[in-house]
Amino acid sequence: MTISTGNSYLDSLGSTKGSTTTTTKKSNESLSQNDFLKLLTTQMQTQDPFNPVDNTQMVAQMAQFSQTTGIAEMNQSLKSMVQSLQQSRVADAANWIGKAALLPSKAASALADGSFAGNVTLPDAASRVDISLVDGSGTVVYTGSATNVPAGDVPFYWDGKDQDGNPVAGPLTIVASAKDGEAKAMTDIVTSSWATVASVSSPASGSTKIVTPLGNFDPADALQLS
Repeated sequence: MTISTGNSYLDSLGSTKGSTTTTTKKSNESLSQNDFLKLLTTQMQTQDPFNPVDNTQMVAQMAQFSQTTGIAEMNQSLKSMVQSLQQSRVADAANWIGKAALLPSKAASALADGSFAGNVTLPDAASRVDISLVDGSGTVVYTGSATNVPAGDVPFYWDGKDQDGNPVAGPLTIVASAKDGEAKAMTDIVTSSWATVASVSSPASGSTKIVTPLGNFDPADALQLS
């Protein structure tokens, strides 16, 4: 309710005080370069003429804003570069599908022809090396040995067929042992095996992986590609 006092000025104040004001709240937006220049211009126009803003302070503000803008643009560029590199890695890894990769593993899987192959890497020369492949039930399905073997990779190969000529399903566990020149058991023996690359996995968040019967591996883990 509005009460008239007979004084137009007081009546106008009462009307203003009783009125409802609607304020529109702006969303939280980032400060653009144009916004910064408007603020800077307003600051210059409203500054105290007897105590103006220091030129050094003004330059520092502009430099700080330019640096912030530059970092934001650089981050955006880096994101684009990462996305491009990821797409490139996926394309490169996709070319591996159907090929065999030599991967660090303690197990071996059957290749396209049913055979099993891999390497046993020795840290030093060995007087004797024994390599066995064991199935899931603990049965030794393949055994190979060599004497006077130099340090490095010792390859093994098995056609994947039992005594009756039937193919053996994998994966098979690789069991390797070696003795040095003094007939002492060697340690730090590393095994690897060949596996067929079935597909490539590239999740939205994560690294690209090659999918094999032995599991998923980083492409950088592949020792060789055939």
